Amino acid sequence: MAKLNFPPINEQMDLIKRGVFEIIPEEELVRKLEKSSKENKPLNIKLGCDPSRPDLHIGHSVVLRKLAQFQSLGHQAILIIGDFTGMIGDPSGRNVTRPALTLEATRVNGQSYFEQASKIIDPQSTKIVYNSEWLSKMSFEDVIKLASKYTVARMIERDDFTKRFKAGEPISVHEFLYPLAQAMDSVAIKSDVELGGTDQKFNLLVGRDIQREFGLEPQIILTMPLIVGTDGVEKMSKSYNNYIGISDTAKDIFGKTLSIPDSLIMNYYELATDISNAELNKIKQQLEDKNVNPRDIKRQLARTLVRMYHNEQAAVEAQEEFDKIFIKKEIPDEIPEFRIDDNISELGILDLIVKTNCAPSKGEARRLVAQGGVSLDGEKIEDIAAVISLNKESILKVGKRKFVKIIK
Repeated sequence: MAKLNFPPINEQMDLIKRGVFEIIPEEELVRKLEKSSKENKPLNIKLGCDPSRPDLHIGHSVVLRKLAQFQSLGHQAILIIGDFTGMIGDPSGRNVTRPALTLEATRVNGQSYFEQASKIIDPQSTKIVYNSEWLSKMSFEDVIKLASKYTVARMIERDDFTKRFKAGEPISVHEFLYPLAQAMDSVAIKSDVELGGTDQKFNLLVGRDIQREFGLEPQIILTMPLIVGTDGVEKMSKSYNNYIGISDTAKDIFGKTLSIPDSLIMNYYELATDISNAELNKIKQQLEDKNVNPRDIKRQLARTLVRMYHNEQAAVEAQEEFDKIFIKKEIPDEIPEFRIDDNISELGILDLIVKTNCAPSKGEARRLVAQGGVSLDGEKIEDIAAVISLNKESILKVGKRKFVKIIK
């Protein structure tokens, strides 16, 4: 085998530790890295993919970026598509079980996951495996033997199980099998390091224990923080509508990034971008300088994120478009058109908002009007009962970024 030329251990650790919440245990990771360099053998870095969510946002990118960093250091990235475990449903970080999926659905979602993840990781050097390859071959006897290696008392230590148990909410026996199944993934691929969010810590630790039971050297656990969403309150999630999607348009990535609180600027730079530690320190100093407007640093962040998921030209155009709409208060050059039927001469504002797909429901439309986020031809509409005449071409603006040209 050709010499792999791993960077010095201290350089590897500097990059690995960036933005990390916890390494368990750190000294064992150092020993694994030393052995890896000595034997000229890359470490197996494991990341389990949740196939229940086919659409990724930059919250998912945090752990994917860490996987990419291990790749850049010369180690082997292994992406496990949980097509079999997806049929169980994982309650991690929830007080209810995540819905189980069919094997076909997990495969489709897994492929979508990889295609989007390829914007971050190197797809050519990433091994992709499906855990149905080994889990579906286990007999009932195998499952019983595996279950005998872990106690109910240890399972109940997990926060979500503890909360549900104390609240008298049902916990199905099959839910105990999820962390054991995930642990078998680590056994199957001989994982050296497993990555995950802080909400996955329990499952990752089970992997260490089960590897020992199978006579393997236990994996290192590396957990990454759960990034806070654009609202500055809840963790990033499509459920909270506070996410920046990896596949979002350049305009949406730019606009959503500028909507985050100033307190999250440093956090996003550290966890969601690839800028160097030296650049990070410069940004930290700028944020501490009262003469520097955080808005300018946030604009740099927005351009960086657009550049990462699109390109530099798209970043420039997204910034120009944003400035045109919000600084110069102009209407975008290209906006979607909505044609009204000739026999409709007027509509209530709430019906118009929903009909033009600017809001999913009348309730949401009502909220937008009440908050002053709706205007027609530049005139704000504050009455939720307003009736709009549709006898001429008009520009409807809903929220900060939605424009629709209404034509007949």
